[in-house]
Amino acid sequence: MTEIEHRFVETNGIRMHVAEAGPADGPLVVLCHGFPESWYSWRHQLTALGDAGYHVVAPDQRGYGQTTAPEEIEAYTQLHLVGDIIGLLDALDAPTAVIAGHDWGAPVAWNTALWRPDRIRGVIGLSVPLTARAPGRPTVLLDLLAGENFMYILYFQEPGVAEENLGKDVRFTIRGFMYVGSGDIDPSENQWGRLGRDATITDAFVDPATLPAWLTEADVDFYVGEFERVGFRGGLNWYRNIDRTWELTAAWARAVVTPPALFIAGDRDGVIAMNPGAVEALPTLVPNLRRTVMLEGCGHWTQQERPDETNAAMLEFLAGLD
Repeated sequence: MTEIEHRFVETNGIRMHVAEAGPADGPLVVLCHGFPESWYSWRHQLTALGDAGYHVVAPDQRGYGQTTAPEEIEAYTQLHLVGDIIGLLDALDAPTAVIAGHDWGAPVAWNTALWRPDRIRGVIGLSVPLTARAPGRPTVLLDLLAGENFMYILYFQEPGVAEENLGKDVRFTIRGFMYVGSGDIDPSENQWGRLGRDATITDAFVDPATLPAWLTEADVDFYVGEFERVGFRGGLNWYRNIDRTWELTAAWARAVVTPPALFIAGDRDGVIAMNPGAVEALPTLVPNLRRTVMLEGCGHWTQQERPDETNAAMLEFLAGLD
């Protein structure tokens, strides 16, 4: 099995930690993680794609793990995050790459393909489909949609509040986040959609007596160690830039992603449930969409919950590009 190695690169004014596998001269695949995760969420893909001959690189993105976490909230727009990826390609002397992204990493992947199609020869989105630019400020629209219900993205907006809540018991946070977002949770246990505006994010969490089969105590230990060391502020700052990114990207309204694309998601993913029409609309925004894979019984943590099926779909797509 291919070994996972680690190093640091300089990109876009930050020092980025990357995990990598596979031959250095293989076709480059960049894997972008989500919240609250790290390069580690791609552990199964690093080895599988590396064994298949690809040079696979999974960074700790800006604000996470061992990568620089700028203090300024405004340093976490999508323009910064895409710039980090393009700088990573430059640091690796790679003219082009395939980019994959899960959760918050999916917008990074979609936008990198949208803004720099000259550098991206294929894009893979997991969990979060590309959507059209919102007709108004995202926080205003979310506020209207939420009504009197709890909306975690709005809860994340006030600096310091979610950091304290999530950081109070990091192990509970990681176990709860992973379990309630998975396809394994009993619907009767799931509090999403039942909480009022005055709730906190951890009110929605359930700490399972037994972890799902796809998540080990060693996996939890890794995530806990990372977030106990650096905290949640960097990742939360991504959410605090949704309005700023919306303002800065008006020039790309109605633009479409042109590189070949693959979309993978679970049919029990809450992201899909919140916007059920987004998957059907995806071919309009991504005209070169090769395939959509919906994994039965899978929740939000796509590539961790169903690594074999995810790897097979990714490898099939990659082979089609080659």
